[in-house]
Amino acid sequence: MPYAVVVTFKIKADAMEDFTSLVLVNARKSLLHEDGCHQFDVATDPAYPNEVFLYEIYSDRAGFDAHLASAHFKSFDNAVADLVESKDLRTYSQVEQ
Repeated sequence: MPYAVVVTFKIKADAMEDFTSLVLVNARKSLLHEDGCHQFDVATDPAYPNEVFLYEIYSDRAGFDAHLASAHFKSFDNAVADLVESKDLRTYSQVEQ
């Protein structure tokens, strides 16, 4: 069953360019190397210049767990730790119709 992940990051002042570069690499590698990752969008809103919004779709919870265990995610998570002011992560399962 499809599994959605939405993450909102608030980025520290003057760290947006570095964070954006790193998150785009993570998104590309996730789509390229993870069979369970089907969508990984990175978005910003000019009204909130220090926020980055991620929208990710995985085959199921196991696909997301594989993402969290991947070397590229661990590298990203470590690299951005000092760039992030706050992070809000939410997960959703598709409602069967």
